[in-house]
Amino acid sequence: MPAYRAVLFDFFNTLTRPANRGRRHTLVADQLGCTTRELLDVLDQSFYLRASGVLGNAEETLRWVCERIGVRPSDTRIQAALTARLDAVRADTRLRPEAVPTLRALRQLGIATALVSDCTHELPVLLAELPVAPLLDTEVYSVQVGCCKPDPMIYLTACQRLGVAPGDCLYVGDGGSRELTGAVGTGLAAVRLLAPDLGNHLVFDPDTGFTGPALTSLREVIGLVEPAPAGTAHPVAVRGRPAQGRRRPALRAR
Repeated sequence: MPAYRAVLFDFFNTLTRPANRGRRHTLVADQLGCTTRELLDVLDQSFYLRASGVLGNAEETLRWVCERIGVRPSDTRIQAALTARLDAVRADTRLRPEAVPTLRALRQLGIATALVSDCTHELPVLLAELPVAPLLDTEVYSVQVGCCKPDPMIYLTACQRLGVAPGDCLYVGDGGSRELTGAVGTGLAAVRLLAPDLGNHLVFDPDTGFTGPALTSLREVIGLVEPAPAGTAHPVAVRGRPAQGRRRPALRAR
């Protein structure tokens, strides 16, 4: 039997290359009538508020951002800015080359997969354009479910949709939003992606308290879920104590 029944993936900085805001965000600011710095400051300060969906749909959220900046663009400008923002996030989103092969290999092994992302309204639109979309069994977006990591509900929603227990799941992420400690606290096993290209990327509320196992490539996930030869498996710590029952492959400590 596989070591896990499901793998849950973070999106930005995990399935994607390091996320950073590119030049296209200047076009959003131009449409709103503010400086790029003014726009990015408000976006940074309000990320979790926007990502939780409490501000409404994409247009309502952008109008709220305008109020915080102190600008009042016309309806035409708002619509142009919405298009420009979608284009900007699209340009910032670059999948890791190993993302598709890893997801495809998991599917061939019979392992269910889910995307669990703290995100704003753009990602649910953009994901359908990406080659990872048909390889994911479900997607859980914070902006749609009304909570962000490390809230247990966002992990449990993914587990419920997949029909698996938290203890049968592995969570993989770079550590933004304290997602790794949140996953472990909800009963999942967790592993940090420490890819060589990470370090100077956009991240909110990094998981500095997580001292668990780490990988340097998504491809290493395959070795964690495949059945291990008899007598070679080791338990992974869950909830801060050794896992009981099913034995899982050893992971490289950070």
